[in-house]
Amino acid sequence: MPVEKIDDEQLKAVSKSLNINLSEDQIAEYKELVNGTLQAYDLVDGLENFLPISKYPRDKGRPPSDKENPNNAWYWLTDIKGSEEGILKGKSVAFKDNIMVQNVPMMNGSSTLEGFVPEVDATVVKNVLDAAGVIKGKASCEYFCTSGGSHTNAKGPVHNPIRRGYSSGGSSSGCGSLIASGDVHLAVGTDHGGSCRIPASFCGIVGMKATFGLVSCDGIMPIETTVDYVGPMSKTVEDCALLLEVLIREDQESGSVPKMPKGDGYLSKLKDGCENLKIGILKEGFNFDNSEPAVDKAVLEAADQFKKMGATVEPISIPNHRFATAIWTPIYLEGLVCSSMHGNGYGKNAEGYFSPSLVDAHKDWRTLTDGFGPQTELIMLVGEYISQKYSSHFYAKSQNLRRLLRRDYEVKFKDYDLILMPTLPMVATEIPKHDAKAQEIVSKSLEMAVNTPAADLTGHPSISIPCGHHNGLPIGLMLTGRFFEESKLLAAAYAFENR
Repeated sequence: MPVEKIDDEQLKAVSKSLNINLSEDQIAEYKELVNGTLQAYDLVDGLENFLPISKYPRDKGRPPSDKENPNNAWYWLTDIKGSEEGILKGKSVAFKDNIMVQNVPMMNGSSTLEGFVPEVDATVVKNVLDAAGVIKGKASCEYFCTSGGSHTNAKGPVHNPIRRGYSSGGSSSGCGSLIASGDVHLAVGTDHGGSCRIPASFCGIVGMKATFGLVSCDGIMPIETTVDYVGPMSKTVEDCALLLEVLIREDQESGSVPKMPKGDGYLSKLKDGCENLKIGILKEGFNFDNSEPAVDKAVLEAADQFKKMGATVEPISIPNHRFATAIWTPIYLEGLVCSSMHGNGYGKNAEGYFSPSLVDAHKDWRTLTDGFGPQTELIMLVGEYISQKYSSHFYAKSQNLRRLLRRDYEVKFKDYDLILMPTLPMVATEIPKHDAKAQEIVSKSLEMAVNTPAADLTGHPSISIPCGHHNGLPIGLMLTGRFFEESKLLAAAYAFENR
């Protein structure tokens, strides 16, 4: 699209919006300067867009029928086959619906984006197809990934297959439900404040976020690039390790900046056990106001199991962990409003490959806000109010405080291999009714995220595994480890799973 040259009235309007006062003589002078600068934009417009092109043909797929989708966990069904040979051969995979799959619709849980069809495969999609995985479809997710509950998707709530009418957890809600129901072997979710680990805990499966930057976010609609992660979700720890080995692979043809050197020995080290591990039970991860005593009890009993398997297990304290969710909130809220909304899906100051068609499709959200639910509206209102009233003051302070929290964790990791706590303070809760008030909808979106945001802030790898039940619903145990020591995290989880 050629860039339109600016005229006198447009320049006056722009300068007024920036509180720049230009005289009539300056208007003529700056119009020439602005239009001269726009020549660079014309050159960019004439260049071919550099986006990866999939080598695996596929059709568009189709929406699921009611019979195929009893828990509303599917957004779209596909049958995309990749390489004939690879470590995921025979494995079916679902992708969270904020991850782009070329030629397959993506709405990111929102009414405003429905109808968008990406022109690119995310790096993690390419990796799965290269490893012979079969993509069975896109999993429902929460409205712009803004809820830890599973009740905010524009097409209705996602149900927990263990107990219908109960939350599967969010925002990777469909991924959790599909794994727990056995519809797919593997799922790829994203985690911004716990969005892989929350559904894992509620649904009784395995969910993980790796070290920050270990898995590429290229081709994924972001929330806030400093807390965005991609993660494997599966029924077993072994399958989680298998999928992580695939997800970490670099896309050599994408032109992206290479990440930290990666080993792929997760499977080979899976049976290392936990005999020589030192595990700290985090005092501040227990006994919240909304903690269910049965959950805390089950996690402490699980800690005793690690001790019986040979690990050294003892209590530790990180007082600032208790403030992690508060520190995370300005980064998440203001970052989302700035990048995902005002930045029309991406914002700026981020490296990677962008989807210009997503920007074009999402920019009309301003005329479609009546479709936002209470949780999305609250985030928009808070983020916009704070940004207007206080600029970036609290965002900046929170980014500094996250470094303090990271330092506190790093101090403990000098003496401990892993840190243990409940993933969530509760088991799955009932999905709010259709006519629920905004207070309940918002509360059920946020109440569980008291432990999970910490690792999104610090960047450490973190995994949720099932460790028991309360009232017939799963309880999740969370282990967090040192940077790039995913293999140790997975080995401990595997030992517990197979004890």
